[in-house]
Amino acid sequence: MPLKLCYPKGEVKQKKMKLTVTEIYSFQQRTKMPLPIALTSVPAGFPSPGDDYLDKKLDLNEFLIEHPSATFFVRVKGESMIQAGINSGDILIVDRALEPCQGKVVIAAIDGELTVKRIQRIGEKLYLAAENPEFNPIEINPEQSLRIWGIVTYVIHRVE
Repeated sequence: MPLKLCYPKGEVKQKKMKLTVTEIYSFQQRTKMPLPIALTSVPAGFPSPGDDYLDKKLDLNEFLIEHPSATFFVRVKGESMIQAGINSGDILIVDRALEPCQGKVVIAAIDGELTVKRIQRIGEKLYLAAENPEFNPIEINPEQSLRIWGIVTYVIHRVE
């Protein structure tokens, strides 16, 4: 996939890096399962007594998956993307139909090894950058094999 400059991104930090994909799952929509959703947003303070009703249904497949035939899920391991809200053990929803461009978080294969990073172009150089200051960006050299598997659209993890 060719890379397109969608919007500028900040400076690249020089340190070490590691976040890997441990499992890959395909998307299979077997049944629709609409669940109730509140019609009003929920404040982080005290609830409003008049807002305690549900009137609409939400199917998470329709809400989270724009291109079902081009979507897959991966489980990640590592800490290099924690400032992007991606933690070790999270499941990522990845869309192969979206175009990779500057600033997007991607699943990439570098010389055959899968990783999760943010695309960053500085001048003529292309990097796959971590979202943790403890980790180095990966500068992509012409002799390396880079394949973008898809764009991360959502992160699924349990709230503790």
